[in-house]
Amino acid sequence: MTQKIVIKVDMTSDRCRSKAMALVAATSGVDSVALAGDGRDQVVVVGDGIDSVRLTTALRKKVGRAQLVQVGDAKKEEKKPAAAVVEYTYPWNYYQYPSHAVPDIEKMLRQSLSV
Repeated sequence: MTQKIVIKVDMTSDRCRSKAMALVAATSGVDSVALAGDGRDQVVVVGDGIDSVRLTTALRKKVGRAQLVQVGDAKKEEKKPAAAVVEYTYPWNYYQYPSHAVPDIEKMLRQSLSV
């Protein structure tokens, strides 16, 4: 059974991070190691048959303060297909605008001047 372990470790420098990653990667049964968290202060370990308490204790001895945050099954994230976007189109309004007859201005001027 593949499990996912998240351990919060106080790592202040890149040297501490590489030391913690090397220690975790050397542990038997580890498939992958990653850093997570806001300050890259969490070590995410995925593997089979890993003793999380021993791993946390080893990190405390070699790197510094370490706290076991989460132990659980590693679930592969299933990519769900994106929901189809439905666009609603509204029909054009085919109401006829009122049309007004625009009289010819020149014709009106001629009639008014001739009178």
